[in-house]
Amino acid sequence: MIEQTADGKTALVLGATGGIGGAVARGLAARGWRIRALNRNAAEAASREPGFDWRQGDAMQAADVLSAAEGVDLIVHAVNPPGYRNWAQLVLPMLDSTIAAAKAVGAGIVLPGTVYNFGPEVLPQPNEDSPQRPRTRKGAIRVEMERRLKAAAETGTRVIILRAGDFFGPHVSNNWFSQGLITPGKPVTSVTYPGKPGIGHQWAYLPDVAETIVRLVESGDSLPTFAVYHMRGHWDGDGRQMIGAIERSVGHKVKAKAFPWWLLPFAAPFVPLMKELREMRYLWNVPLQMGNDRLVAVLGEEPHTPIDEAVKKTLAAIGCLPAGR
Repeated sequence: MIEQTADGKTALVLGATGGIGGAVARGLAARGWRIRALNRNAAEAASREPGFDWRQGDAMQAADVLSAAEGVDLIVHAVNPPGYRNWAQLVLPMLDSTIAAAKAVGAGIVLPGTVYNFGPEVLPQPNEDSPQRPRTRKGAIRVEMERRLKAAAETGTRVIILRAGDFFGPHVSNNWFSQGLITPGKPVTSVTYPGKPGIGHQWAYLPDVAETIVRLVESGDSLPTFAVYHMRGHWDGDGRQMIGAIERSVGHKVKAKAFPWWLLPFAAPFVPLMKELREMRYLWNVPLQMGNDRLVAVLGEEPHTPIDEAVKKTLAAIGCLPAGR
């Protein structure tokens, strides 16, 4: 069961070396949770996060997940196949392993969700209960993940899902900000923006997402057994707000260039991420803004870092700011 107090509580985090998994793990640890984490190279992972209880194993192996879950109260499912390879074949079996382990030990499950569940027909403002008719393969898998979690909740496993916009922030990879807008490790002289001029886009600062998940976990049994919430995050109403925050962070104007969508079909066979980006193009052609009314009703507020601070910390972390900024 997901309890309100962390006294004696243990969370198993799958994907603790990743952006969202690591951020949630550190957030729970700061609240007094013991953190157990599964990794294929536990010794190397422990050298980076010595405060976690690292277990040797593979999140793609059901027996490893079940063994690591023994005695835990919560499983954070924040893991993806390495390099996004074989995503369609591996994601659902990985989730099935988490669900089976959670049922076996009586743990709750947390899933960081996305906007990919929604097709264009429910845009621009889908709510938590809007019909999910995705136009992409990845979106269809996301819908099936949530369907399986809902079925688990109907048999008594407590589930929390938090859907958010495009992630950005320190320690997060495979995202539009660091692999589309700018180039990590280099000074920012230009921004390659994927959206149409004037079309709004929703962003989610990773530390805010993690803090929101932690607060939902702390809400305990006051939540429904199957609890789904949307974050508002950072709403860029015309595509210029994020560019403006980047300019203020680097201290000068930058050139805004259009994203080369025409190039993705050629790169997709060699770079799996390019195929994923291509499928998500519709989310840049139309506005999508998820409201947070249901979330605020539970938490009282949504954790929110001002965009200038969030962007500056992100750019600093990925090596895009000169010394002294």
